[in-house]
Amino acid sequence: MNLTVTTKRARRAKSPAPVAPPPPPVETAEDEGALAVLHNRPFLLLWLAQLSTQVGGNMVIYGLTIMITASYKSSSAVSVLLLSFLLPAIIFSALAGVFVDRVDKRRLLVVTNIMRGLAFLAIFFVGNNLLMLYLLMVFVSTVTTFFGPAEASMIPFLVPKKQLLAANGLFTLTANIAFALGFALFGPFVVAIANAEILIVIVAVLYFVAAVFCFVLPSSPKAASPVVTPGQTVADAERAVGTMFSQFAEGLRYIRDHRNVGWSLTYLGIAGALVGILGVIGPGFAQHTLDLGEKDFALIVLPLGLGIAMGILFLNSYGRYLPRRQTIETGMIATGVLLGLLACSGPISHFLEARATSTGLAEASRVVSLLSLVMGIAFLVGACYSVVAISAQTQLQEELPEDVRGRVFGVLNMLVSIASLAPIIVVGPVADLFGREPVIAVAGVIICLSGLASVVSHRNLPHIDANRAPSTPSGAPVDPMTAAIPPSDLGGSAPS
Repeated sequence: MNLTVTTKRARRAKSPAPVAPPPPPVETAEDEGALAVLHNRPFLLLWLAQLSTQVGGNMVIYGLTIMITASYKSSSAVSVLLLSFLLPAIIFSALAGVFVDRVDKRRLLVVTNIMRGLAFLAIFFVGNNLLMLYLLMVFVSTVTTFFGPAEASMIPFLVPKKQLLAANGLFTLTANIAFALGFALFGPFVVAIANAEILIVIVAVLYFVAAVFCFVLPSSPKAASPVVTPGQTVADAERAVGTMFSQFAEGLRYIRDHRNVGWSLTYLGIAGALVGILGVIGPGFAQHTLDLGEKDFALIVLPLGLGIAMGILFLNSYGRYLPRRQTIETGMIATGVLLGLLACSGPISHFLEARATSTGLAEASRVVSLLSLVMGIAFLVGACYSVVAISAQTQLQEELPEDVRGRVFGVLNMLVSIASLAPIIVVGPVADLFGREPVIAVAGVIICLSGLASVVSHRNLPHIDANRAPSTPSGAPVDPMTAAIPPSDLGGSAPS
């Protein structure tokens, strides 16, 4: 007995003293920035998949717009094409979220990318069969409604919490520049050196490559429910739809009581409508007004995309120092004026060319030619669009309390979809009947008047809502590219 006690005491004497764990590493801004999160290999692969699919998707829109415009010369046909992209997203988004929560998201990402790649290969073989093109685009858009939530839900699984803001900011920035890269740069470039059919094949390859990126990702945690019955799935879907409508109603009530928030949503709705209008009548305007061929449409789209990119870079550098609302209103009024100039670009160009010739400046007439004038206006419209859209979303993020952000952003998604949908339905047939220039002029007048109405309305508005909207902590400037992230992104659900 004494020997045992002595042995234990000896062991205690020989055992080293407990060593305190090292202090946790100090988190710096570099640990949370975009470059740091890109060093995370799984996230890098997911981001590359996003880049491939979003740029490829915008390339497809450009290629199909060119194919349909060249074959049918109808703005209405382009309207139906864009509708085939929007309607499935509106119809199936709520149910898709229920399904995504119950499956391995990595596997879903792989399957949806393969399905969309195969659909694009099918487009190559159906050629100019309009009905088949529409049906295939409805299929692609429906599959995308399942891909988007699965992709966003993987972000918090792949990155540490401290990098979530940078990761979602990078996804938001990629979504913003995907249009400029796909629709305004790579799409026109491929069509110019080859044709729209080759572009479709290239996009199919991009989706297959994205599937490979997703295949090597780690599997996501499985759903908590061990057994799922058909009745349970239906009940969950019904609850999801019911919750969606109840939260939508709560969001509407909050917007009604907070006019600043309502104006921010109006700005974003107008920006979405502008995209729909230009997407429908742009090809016809280039073909009939500028007398451009189908491959020359890039001469208009490229300046527009460069303007959007320039606006993003400007806001990322200086936007935090600008008064948010005044910046938005200035951008809207400028956009309206620019659209008015675009509608009158023909007479303006003829007048300037005549003046240049009469004064002996023959070389200057090239600078004020119709094509040069439209390209310059397109660049400025793109810059104004990005200023309005990003600044409005940033303002919305700054003013919304955390407990209602999800509901209000749900209203935002619905509003932007409807705002894009309405002009797509109306503008195409109206442009075919009355011409594209009158439609552009009316759109410019509406946007300009909306900006002026905002200026008048906000004279007394800060006194109404100032005590309801939270202010920026410490009065610090907010970076638009990080503030304009819906909180649903941080929780794991965001559009793809």
